[in-house]
Amino acid sequence: MGPSNMPSNCKHRSFGIVAALALAGFASSAGAADPPRVTPSGLEVPRYVSLKYEKVNARNGPDEAHRLLWVYRAKGLPVQVVAETREWRRICDPEGGLAWVHKRTIDGRRTAMRLQPQPLALLVNPKEGARISAWLRGRSTASLDKCEKGWCRLKAEGSSGWAREGGIWGASPQAQCKP
Repeated sequence: MGPSNMPSNCKHRSFGIVAALALAGFASSAGAADPPRVTPSGLEVPRYVSLKYEKVNARNGPDEAHRLLWVYRAKGLPVQVVAETREWRRICDPEGGLAWVHKRTIDGRRTAMRLQPQPLALLVNPKEGARISAWLRGRSTASLDKCEKGWCRLKAEGSSGWAREGGIWGASPQAQCKP
C-alpha cells in the first residue's frame, strides 16, 4: 500500500531526526538482556539496524495484507530487530513502538539517537573528564562508528567523539524492547 492510497486513519511517526551538534548535558540508562536468538537471516536478534528510506510503512503483521499502523518518516532512525521472518522484520523504535517492516526498508548501517532533549557531550577520548570535541543535539541521530568498553564513537555533521553507551539509544547490546 503506497502513500497515495494510505488509509486516512493511519498514523505517521515523524521523529524530527536531525544529525546535529549543539550544547548541553548527559544521561544514562541500562536494560536487562535476553540471550540472542538466531533467525531466518542467520543473524541474531535482538540487533540494531537503521531505516533505509525517508518513508517506511509499519504494519501490524509480516505481510502487505496486514493493517498499516503508521509510516515512519525518518531515514536513518535506529531501530531494534526483535523478530523476523524470511522477508519481514519486527522492529522496535526508540519510543517503544513495535511494528513489522519489509527487510528491504532497513539498512545494516548503525546509527544511534539521543532520546533526551538535552544535548550530549562527545569527548575526544573514551574516558570521563576527556576534552569535549562536539555536542550531539537532543532528539537527534548520529552514525555509530564503534562501541568498546561502554563507550561509543559517534559521527555527525563532520564532527566525531565518544559518548557513554547509556547516553544514546541504538548501541547497548542488551535488549531494550520486548516483542
